[in-house]
Amino acid sequence: MEHHSGGSGTNKNKQMVEQLQRYGVISSKKVVEVMETIDRALFVPDGTPAYVDSPMAIGYNATISAPHMHATCLQLLEENLQPGMHALDVGSGTGYLTACFATMVGPQGRAIGVEHIPELVASSIKNIEKSAAVSPLKGGSLSVHAGDGREGWPEHAPYDAIHVGAAAPEIPQPLIDQLKPGGRMVIPVGKIFQDLQVVDKNLDGSVSIRSETAVRYVPLTSRDAQLKGY
Repeated sequence: MEHHSGGSGTNKNKQMVEQLQRYGVISSKKVVEVMETIDRALFVPDGTPAYVDSPMAIGYNATISAPHMHATCLQLLEENLQPGMHALDVGSGTGYLTACFATMVGPQGRAIGVEHIPELVASSIKNIEKSAAVSPLKGGSLSVHAGDGREGWPEHAPYDAIHVGAAAPEIPQPLIDQLKPGGRMVIPVGKIFQDLQVVDKNLDGSVSIRSETAVRYVPLTSRDAQLKGY
């Protein structure tokens, strides 16, 4: 119903962002700006309440995270999403966060989404085409690829920012390898109990890891295991 970019949808999207500010989830002006620019309604299935602060099923045993989780991840990565930087979104799903990354890194930057369900790759590109991120998509600074995100996307590495949208039992080594010195990765880690971990690669190549908050994400797994639901 609200799969359009004008009118009430945009106002409701703005209200969602303002609510996240009131709750203290967002303090960054830049994150407010990008979440107001990219309308969440374009990235959730038809008939889904787009602006409710909860995760939504998107098919294929996958979900789109709740707005407060997107806001949290954008804030944690903000310094690594400056114009001209490279960002990787693993398990890019409907394309929402990849679109946000592209908006932040700008035309001189690079935002890459990797998703192992080809149907989600195709629909996410359609979603992005309807959104404010259409120009980086057309200009080539934003792209979404079908692949196993646990392997990263070496072609455009190293990355200043890596976001992983599914929980890994441990941090995949290829993602650490593809993180630029000075770069940051945000990844949920664990099986039943999960923590959102912040992985900073120091300039000397060493890695510091801290837990930000307890979370619940779908598992980062193979395509077959995901489709079978385990």
